[in-house]
Amino acid sequence: MDLSRNTLARLVLLLSLAVFCGSSQAWTGEIRGRVVCDVCADSSVGPEDHVLEGAEVAVLCITRSGEVINYQAFTNSKGIYSVAETMPESDRWESCLARPISSFSEHCSIRGEKHSGVKFSYKLPSGQTHKVRPFLYKPTSAPVYCSPAAEF
Repeated sequence: MDLSRNTLARLVLLLSLAVFCGSSQAWTGEIRGRVVCDVCADSSVGPEDHVLEGAEVAVLCITRSGEVINYQAFTNSKGIYSVAETMPESDRWESCLARPISSFSEHCSIRGEKHSGVKFSYKLPSGQTHKVRPFLYKPTSAPVYCSPAAEF
C-alpha cells in the first residue's frame, strides 16, 4: 500500500482524534478560594486582615465514576488558590472537600475554625468556577488595637 505523506498524516490525525476525543465530551471544572490571616480573630474578613501567600490547601474530589482525586494547591500573592481539571463529562467531579493544610506563616498559623473543611457538591456546567469561602488563620497573639478596650 503506497500512501502519500499527506494522506498518511491525515489518517494519523483522524485516528488520534478518535482515540483522544472518543465519544465523551470534555468537561472542565475549577475550584477557587482564599486564605486570610484573621488578625483580630473575629471570624470575619475585615480591613485589618491580610491574605496569606504560600498557604497550602488540599482538595479531594470524587468523580461520577467513583474515582477519588487528591489535589494540592498553594495560594498566590493575592491569597488565592485554584484547582482546575479537564476530563470526560462522564468522569466529572460529583462532590469535593477543600481544607486548609498549613499557612506557612510565622505570625498567623492557628486555624480559625475547628471544622475548617468545606464539603460541597459540584453541579456547575463546564467552564464554571466553584468559589469556596475563605479559610481563616489566627495570629499567635492579637494586636492591642483588636481588644475592646482599645476603642476610643
